[in-house]
Amino acid sequence: MDTLHIIGGGMAGTEAAWAAANAGIPVVIHEMRPVVKTFAHRTGDFAEMVCSNSFRSDDHEQNAVGLLHWEMRTAGGLVMEMAEKHRLPAGGALAVDRDPFAAAVTAKLKSHPLISTSYEEVTDLPSSGHWIIATGPLTSPTLAQAIKQATGAEALAFFDAIAPIVYADSIDMDTAWLQSRYDKGETEDEQKAYINCPMTRDEYEAFIDALLAADKTEFHEGETAGYFDGCLPIEVMAERGRETLRHGPMKPVGLTNAHNPTVKPYAVVQLRRDNKLGTLYNIVGFQTKMKYGAQTAVFKMIPGLQGASFARLGGIHRNTFINSPTLLDHQMRLKTHPHIRFAGQITGVEGYVESAAMGLLAGRMAAAEIKGETLPPPPAQTAMGALITHITGGAEAKTFQPMNVNFGLFPPIDAKGGRRGRTVRYKAYTDRAKQAFTEWLS
Repeated sequence: MDTLHIIGGGMAGTEAAWAAANAGIPVVIHEMRPVVKTFAHRTGDFAEMVCSNSFRSDDHEQNAVGLLHWEMRTAGGLVMEMAEKHRLPAGGALAVDRDPFAAAVTAKLKSHPLISTSYEEVTDLPSSGHWIIATGPLTSPTLAQAIKQATGAEALAFFDAIAPIVYADSIDMDTAWLQSRYDKGETEDEQKAYINCPMTRDEYEAFIDALLAADKTEFHEGETAGYFDGCLPIEVMAERGRETLRHGPMKPVGLTNAHNPTVKPYAVVQLRRDNKLGTLYNIVGFQTKMKYGAQTAVFKMIPGLQGASFARLGGIHRNTFINSPTLLDHQMRLKTHPHIRFAGQITGVEGYVESAAMGLLAGRMAAAEIKGETLPPPPAQTAMGALITHITGGAEAKTFQPMNVNFGLFPPIDAKGGRRGRTVRYKAYTDRAKQAFTEWLS
């Protein structure tokens, strides 16, 4: 049996390796960390979560990413299995204790008899064999250059930002309080999964002024990459209007200050538990490109964080992706080098779950090919099918940009019989998808 080689041990690479090995295919994961480090990673573990510890909504009846969770669980995906084992209270979201999660994924892969690891930087495209490139947004410059030369295409990119993490015991709980928005969650832990820091109007206005005036990381001359809208730095949001943050990550709706229930905060900063011990919390939606000194000063203006100690400050990095609608076929193979598949965020999907899902598909497709078979993509009515359709021909190549899974990528639901409410419509999308995915999987 031929061996499948996978470059990259992130969400996509680990899921691809797990899928292929469980189909009986020998797999080698080529991972450059910790031999070659990146700006954002801290360990050499597989599936290390960098920007956030959340896989977003777990609602598989009303949310497209929750549906994607369901599909990956149904397909026996490793990422969802380990996420469930290391789950943290987060209201309706699936958040995990990120370090034990990555360690568990790594241990699971290394214990598989058909999976081996080679710690090295791959700098050229392989000329033969069966390969999946799943190097993610932080593809090494040398490999990115090799991809560019092989495809004849300019590398595409956007900027992504990381939110800071705070030590829980440095948060002033006489000012802040525990509550999930709208008390969402079935248990008390879920209903009190977030720490909330309230702001008056004057405090909010002073915070915005400081945010806009703070020293920020500037890009090199000639750098034209934009931002992914789902992960904008807070300074960029503030520059779009003084009320933008108050209607975004700092919205006060669905929250009641336990210390002063009769006074509605003008804005609220939320922090989500980052580890099982509850000793670390990340500031939700507070991705930033402020310089470190400025971050400390500005974030300590938030009521409840005036004495905050930071386990990690935020930062910004460049994400590289390819123009998949032009370069990839429907089997996720590079058209000019069909022995190479691409998977994960480098293909132009955005988010941990989306990246892992494309890895799962690439691994299954590669395993089928090695066995002399062809696995068709999932139907477009499914979450995985909607994503792979989007990146391999559904999107307009000239304006191609990274995309989270959303119901706008799905074929429309037949609305005969009158207008449907959103709840009914989304349930119809997920019911149709589950049936189609089950049939495809069988």
